[in-house]
Amino acid sequence: AMVFAKEGEAGCSSYSLTAYPREDTPFLGKSPPLSSNLKTFANIFISIVGAGVLGLPYSFKRTGWLMGLLMLFAVAFLTYHCMMLLVLTRRKLDSLSPFSKISSFGDLGFSICGPSGRFAVDSMIVLSQSGFCVSYLIFISTTLAFLTNNDTTPLFLGFTPKVLFLWACFPFQLGLIFVRTLTHLAPLSIFADVVDLAAKSIVMVEDVFVFVKNKPDLKVFGGLSVFFYGIGVAVYAFEG
Repeated sequence: AMVFAKEGEAGCSSYSLTAYPREDTPFLGKSPPLSSNLKTFANIFISIVGAGVLGLPYSFKRTGWLMGLLMLFAVAFLTYHCMMLLVLTRRKLDSLSPFSKISSFGDLGFSICGPSGRFAVDSMIVLSQSGFCVSYLIFISTTLAFLTNNDTTPLFLGFTPKVLFLWACFPFQLGLIFVRTLTHLAPLSIFADVVDLAAKSIVMVEDVFVFVKNKPDLKVFGGLSVFFYGIGVAVYAFEG
């Protein structure tokens, strides 16, 4: 769970736990402006209520409604528990060493396991976030190709529409990488929140009409064959 509590309890690795100036210390001695509650809510909401939530209905269809609920609540509890462990561990370490400055996940790993802990934590963060970027690029390009009649005929230099859409998204992603603070991304997150809620509302309304016309058979337990599939979807829904 990519969350810390209170001011200054999140960020990338700062490579220092002392009271001396660090790489992220401003030259002018001023702290960066804090995000407002609205901007924080917008960033957190879109990081959780996204594509993972859209996959839950199909997961419930395969796993069964009772099995799906049990897995979803179990993963939600474990996610919350682990998130709070991060916060409590950081506060405990800060209380033991008043000169420590744990402001990132890498700092937390360093204070517990040394350089190897920092490397392991930072490596997992980089791999997970890179994987999310790749998966979303594939998802976006596949969706756009489907909306344009899903034509697989090469259009330009032998590239199919799906590949062209993927590379068209790449420059925008590079531009977003240079935004160093989530506060500046909040307007985009607010726009994404509005679009996300509108899309989910439309899907749910249409599903009600489909359900009324053709009621599918409801399963309680889908069997062990779909257990790990359901766990994977539930974890993905809470990855933010």
